[in-house]
Amino acid sequence: MSPELASPTLSAQPPADRPVVLVVDDAPSSLGVLCDTLESAGYTVLVAGDGETALQRLELVTPDAILLDGLMPGLSGFDTCRRIKETPAWAHVPVIFMTGLSETSNVVEGFACGGVDYVVKPLRAQEVLARLHTHARNARITRMARDAVDVAGLGVVFVDALGRIAWRSPQAAVWLQALDDGSGAGQLPIALRAVLDVALEADSTQVVHTRTDPPLSVRNMGTAMLGETMLLLELQREGTLASSRLAHAALTPRETEVLSWLAKGKTNRDIAEILGMSPRTVNKHLEHVFEKLGVETRAAAAALASGHLP
Repeated sequence: MSPELASPTLSAQPPADRPVVLVVDDAPSSLGVLCDTLESAGYTVLVAGDGETALQRLELVTPDAILLDGLMPGLSGFDTCRRIKETPAWAHVPVIFMTGLSETSNVVEGFACGGVDYVVKPLRAQEVLARLHTHARNARITRMARDAVDVAGLGVVFVDALGRIAWRSPQAAVWLQALDDGSGAGQLPIALRAVLDVALEADSTQVVHTRTDPPLSVRNMGTAMLGETMLLLELQREGTLASSRLAHAALTPRETEVLSWLAKGKTNRDIAEILGMSPRTVNKHLEHVFEKLGVETRAAAAALASGHLP
């Protein structure tokens, strides 16, 4: 049996190239075949004998998935799962229940407290492995997509029809904490609720002044899956407003080229020669650009485009 199984002490971080699964059961010795199967499939297996120990393990290592017994002395598997899902750093980890409790009410409770799957003992190791692989892979893809949003400097929040937060990316969670106004756990801060009421259609944007500078831009992206509304959050740094206006202007490629040369100080005749069109055509493009940007002068359009177009 591997060192991870033989000792309840977590002495080192698992190898980075191996997915990690935490197995939580009050009789881990009965799971030898399952653990051997998981290790043979390339997983690093960690074991906890009860719910409290499992939570201690999570303080040290965040696994790719958790196999959790539903019925254990002390903190039950269902209560352990609730604790896991209440902790933002662990909430994304898929929890698969493995238990002898097969009544419908037990299965329903397993899903209600945050589990993604439910297998009944006696376990069939290959079946558990197949389910584990699917859920761990999906969780990794979701996490990579979530992290990519944050790397782009944006935050994403999904809000249900009752104004409750259904999901938020890590960066969004930080910004929401700065807006905490006593609305209650899981509720969208009052300062952001107006963007849900501005319009039924998407792309209603407003700037929310947070406790720290710069302020926060919040955009209603419309209805996503399950009737939830997607909000896009972005810090309103200097120059961001201009960039946002350009992004929403929906300029054609030709209009973008004309505006780019205008921002470089070129006259209509210069732009016409560079782009191979008549000055009159350049002027028509600029009329459309001014209308889309909501400006009236060449100087205003150039100021918006300066530094934001190639």
